[in-house]
Amino acid sequence: MRSLCIKTNNSEILDYLLNELKYSEIKHICFSKNQFKNYKNIIIHYLSNNDYPYFFSKISNLLAFMIIDEFEDLLTKRIIDKNYFYFDALERDKILRNCYTILSDEYYTWFDKKFDALYNSLYSFISTNKVLVLDGFINFRLQLYTSILDEIVSEGVNNYIIEKEYMEFISLLKLYINSQKNNSNIVHLIYNTSESILLDENKNIIMNSEEIFNAKYLSDISFSSNDYTLNSLLNLLPKKIYIHLIDNQIDQFINTLQLIFENRISICLNCEICNLYRYHKTTFTKK
Repeated sequence: MRSLCIKTNNSEILDYLLNELKYSEIKHICFSKNQFKNYKNIIIHYLSNNDYPYFFSKISNLLAFMIIDEFEDLLTKRIIDKNYFYFDALERDKILRNCYTILSDEYYTWFDKKFDALYNSLYSFISTNKVLVLDGFINFRLQLYTSILDEIVSEGVNNYIIEKEYMEFISLLKLYINSQKNNSNIVHLIYNTSESILLDENKNIIMNSEEIFNAKYLSDISFSSNDYTLNSLLNLLPKKIYIHLIDNQIDQFINTLQLIFENRISICLNCEICNLYRYHKTTFTKK
């Protein structure tokens, strides 16, 4: 027979473990809850004298899920508060939400990395120890798992900084627009899969200026070839911009134009201009 004593005074974790053990399909075990001097304990007995690796594997699996479910949020917040204390509370909260997004967008990749790290650490420990003090184990014996969380937090911080710079970039351009006189009445933007053509109110093509030294903005934010379209619009400063979406898709560049020019923007999906460029498959060129 082999036994494992899990020590913790966290009532919610005790209930979690008891419930998981109760409904688990682990063979040849019995378990009980006891309270000694300093800790409440769950004692798990493996009644078979054979196949201890099976027992270690099943318990490691259960505990790995428990740590992800019950402790990961706290550990992630702890990393943010410790390593990025110079951000205020609201900024740290945004970083945490970025971490949730990263984990959601690449769920299986990150989950497999985290689970493997936890499982290996747990298996190594409980196969050579009969007592697991849960808080101490989580705080001091999960270096690889913690480094994975640190990697996720680092990416969340980078995303926050990029987002912050992006919004500052938008604000500067809005200030510029609102401080200048309009240089034209109407501009049509024909847009398709990151390519664009500008037309004036008489539907004549406006050539994009690619002279970067005449740019009305400086930023690390880049939309590649559409930088020149944005610069042209900032030079033209039209009262109204009609955006004709040939592929019916609103991407980051179009979202940015809407943020910058606000109520000057109108989106069009089906008009004479849209149909001309959509159905005649006009080639988009820039000069």
